Amino acid sequence: MSESFPRLSARTRRFTLGVPRGFTISPDGGRVVFLRTRSGTDPVTCLWELDTETHVERLVVDPRTLHADEEDLPPEERARRERSREAAGGVVAYAADTALTRACFALSGGLHVVDLANGETNRLYSPGPVIDPRLSPDGRHVAYVCNGSLMVHDLTTGHSRALASPESETVTYGLAEFIAAEEMDRMRGYWWSPDGDALLVERADEAPVHVWHIADPANPDRTPTAQRYPAAGTPNARTELFVLGLDGSRVAVPYEEEYLVTAAWDSHALSIVTLTRDQRTMRLFSVDPATGASTLVREDTDPAWIDIVGGVPAHLDDGSLVWVANSEGGHRLFVGDRAVTPPTLQVRAVLDVDHDSVLFSASGDPTEIHLWTWDGHSLLPVSTRSGVFSGRMAGGVGVLSEQSLDDEGVSTTVVRRDGMAVPIPSFAERPGLDLRVSLGRSGSRELATAVVLPTWYEQGSGRLPVLMDPYGGPHAQRVLNRRGAFLESQWFAEQGFAVIVADGRGTPGRGTEWERAVLGDLATPALEDQIDALHGVAEQYPDDLDLTRVAIRGWSFGGFLAALAVLRRPDVFHAAVAGAPVTDWRLYDTCYTERYLGDPGQQPEVYEKSSLFADAAKLERPLMLIHGLADDNVVAAHTLRLSSALLAAGRQHSVLPLSGVTHMTPQEVVAENLMLLQVDFLKKSLG
Repeated sequence: MSESFPRLSARTRRFTLGVPRGFTISPDGGRVVFLRTRSGTDPVTCLWELDTETHVERLVVDPRTLHADEEDLPPEERARRERSREAAGGVVAYAADTALTRACFALSGGLHVVDLANGETNRLYSPGPVIDPRLSPDGRHVAYVCNGSLMVHDLTTGHSRALASPESETVTYGLAEFIAAEEMDRMRGYWWSPDGDALLVERADEAPVHVWHIADPANPDRTPTAQRYPAAGTPNARTELFVLGLDGSRVAVPYEEEYLVTAAWDSHALSIVTLTRDQRTMRLFSVDPATGASTLVREDTDPAWIDIVGGVPAHLDDGSLVWVANSEGGHRLFVGDRAVTPPTLQVRAVLDVDHDSVLFSASGDPTEIHLWTWDGHSLLPVSTRSGVFSGRMAGGVGVLSEQSLDDEGVSTTVVRRDGMAVPIPSFAERPGLDLRVSLGRSGSRELATAVVLPTWYEQGSGRLPVLMDPYGGPHAQRVLNRRGAFLESQWFAEQGFAVIVADGRGTPGRGTEWERAVLGDLATPALEDQIDALHGVAEQYPDDLDLTRVAIRGWSFGGFLAALAVLRRPDVFHAAVAGAPVTDWRLYDTCYTERYLGDPGQQPEVYEKSSLFADAAKLERPLMLIHGLADDNVVAAHTLRLSSALLAAGRQHSVLPLSGVTHMTPQEVVAENLMLLQVDFLKKSLG
């Protein structure tokens, strides 16, 4: 008997194992180093190298040969993987020198350096568990974080020393604080100078942050984990910057803003980007590393909020600044002071700068993400087929990763200078599902919508119960032109549902006005748009949808939206499964929540409008709440407090607590059975 889809999806980490990722191109374009597991069910990530001239691929590091114990991870590394949503093990991250001759990585808390030419790997001494090792550009030193200290190891002498050590147990040097990692996509806390003689280092002090406790009720003998969580309206960690020289010098780099967004240090400038607490002002500074003095280069303001875009700041060879900013209703690429993209092309991220060319991703149609280059004179499309693309570029060589509805999995190709395409194979498992997905627009707002029908269903043969399957929150999308986005939705459809996935206001790819429609209210627009999409699809499929049997499911913001739907609109939604839902936005973190709802101390009415507690007495439909008790992102208190409110109102509901499970639910058996239990609940609830 073949393996069920839920089990295979869980075992393959949603079919991500075996997919090549984490590419680094050598300066001459002759080699590409990357990460990939050895099969679609192997969770151990290896380091590989491709020779772009000979097309020969070589395994450089297999963690199994290093006898590393993946269970022996330091807590800081587990936290980093949770923040980055890393589901695999082994060498999940690495850093190389500029010439791509050496790479370093942490494995089970140990510090390793590999010679990429011959694969010789050495474990180096460290005084404790190693976090985020990074080689200096010249390859002579490795910096890493250990027990909160920023350490440097001299590869010539073999000597390790601390450049900065924490003054208290709440202080770390060189690590991104919770908010930076979870909400700003900044996973690092230090940056090497181009010459390798100094580092810009973040000092984070969590002393002001309130302490929460994450307990494991299934194991009452275990002490609850104390976690500092910056909930909306409460203090964040204090962050500072210092330039630390290998000669022992220490120069403070002061800034006034609440958030350090990112930093970059290249041959043109040491740059830092900051953001005010209200997120309406972003500033780019150029820093003198010798004195710490900062010069304002650019200031962007917005009455709602400023978006954080990856890959900037950067510079062309002539020193021109590469930046992304909101202009004329769009996210636009700027080179110097000039916008070089039209406002109708929504720039998603800057992926690389190669001498005088910029590689970036952008959307015209929000369901597609394409690659473009700016070569100093004109915009050139890199990807031409329909789909979702990402890539890298260096030495005149590109790496192109492609996904679409037409093809399974991820296709990765190296494009050489002469235009020859060299594939990098994916070892991912085939899902074994035929997709029946139609992308289009629905409703009065022309929402990007996917309709997923059972492959066995004949249109017009009978009305199917409907399952809305959204995320629905700002800055995230579900409706994209790639098969991987709809595998779970298709499996639910095969169980007898017409599944609808819709992206409402707040989602990216449609311009700043569309994204900012959720300002001050995370509930009303999101719910209105799901209803709008439902009715719009029903008009397109008049003989196929049974609107007397409509369910909704979701996780995280989608869980919030699912619970919201049955509480506020039971006339439309007849059952809901809410996984890890945010039920009271006062319990969620500062950066995300305050971006949309402001300070709860100043605008309590805004938070009440988006809270679920006041609606508890309205519940009249079946509701299943699911939550991992070890979740340190959306803590289990969200579900438990809503359950208490429902109980106080005498409203029947179901709660499924998951012992030892975080926000990611990576455990195989848990992930598989969660899908089966949801289907069973929805079928029974809808009759």
